[in-house]
Amino acid sequence: MNRITLLLLAGAVIAGVFPTTALAQDAQPYFVGNPLGLPVEPSSDETFEPMSSNVKVYGAIYSAESCSYDPTRDVIVVPNRGVPQNVQANDAFVSLINHDGSVHTPRWIGVQAPGDRSGLTPPLVLNFPLGSDIVDGVLYVADRDGGTAEDDPSVAVIRWFDMETGAPAGETRVEGSPWINDIEVMDDGTIYASQTGDFGANPDPTTFKLWQIDPDGTASVLVEGAPLYQPNGVAFDPEGRIVVVNMGDDNVLTFDTSGELVATEQAAQPGNDGLVIMEDGTKYVSSVRHGGVSRIRPGEPAELIAENIPSAASMCYDEGGNQLVIPMNPNNGLAFVPLDE
Repeated sequence: MNRITLLLLAGAVIAGVFPTTALAQDAQPYFVGNPLGLPVEPSSDETFEPMSSNVKVYGAIYSAESCSYDPTRDVIVVPNRGVPQNVQANDAFVSLINHDGSVHTPRWIGVQAPGDRSGLTPPLVLNFPLGSDIVDGVLYVADRDGGTAEDDPSVAVIRWFDMETGAPAGETRVEGSPWINDIEVMDDGTIYASQTGDFGANPDPTTFKLWQIDPDGTASVLVEGAPLYQPNGVAFDPEGRIVVVNMGDDNVLTFDTSGELVATEQAAQPGNDGLVIMEDGTKYVSSVRHGGVSRIRPGEPAELIAENIPSAASMCYDEGGNQLVIPMNPNNGLAFVPLDE
């Protein structure tokens, strides 16, 4: 854990993000869920026994918006949103999924019931995660606080977790943003995040934003308004530039780190959500509104390689399986698109 993370943790404790009263009264050690087998939760008086190898389990996905590939475990990491904040706060969890779609661990982070999470050491808060990214052994998620009632405003929070232990490792609030959609994280911890903004009939372009969040937690708007039009997926290209796809049109926008637009491409469909960029610069874009997956090779027009995937959200590249994995939002499932090229 680096010095910045330690400082952020200390600040969270001072700010009251980790409730000291719960820790003092009924502190419990932090733990994550076991892979499939029994017991589901680690126990000091029971020995874990894995599920029989001749059994396959599918599922463990509930309202997932994004996924990331964990090269250490060689599994797909899927944050599940759970129910909305106004139904039950702190209900989200993280599943680990095998390449064939079978379940590795149904609830890795978030095996505890929402009411039991504040008493853990450290406490677990995971409300409604959207975008995610794994960098240098850390899982980052675009979460939010608030939104439990009409008079409880929502505020974006980026939370991160140690991929070895699953324990909370830090967080930063993005004051001025009600919610963040997708994120991409640089090796130094700098986060680029999309604020999709207004979905009304005449959307306010000032709500369309690309945020930059520095390693010290300082958040600033890098791009606001056009050419952003309900920005969603975010990824880095091989040159380290920031690529954003719009939901409001078919544009795929490339910005340098100063926020200057340097290239515009078009996906095969509008209404886009997910974005994966390969080492050779090939882009894959998923349309949450139209269900297609576009492939954009450098210097070539987009082509559809998959169609009619319901609610195709923020996909990830499963390197171990050489495939795209696409959460299907309210359909509570994952779509798999093999890449045989």
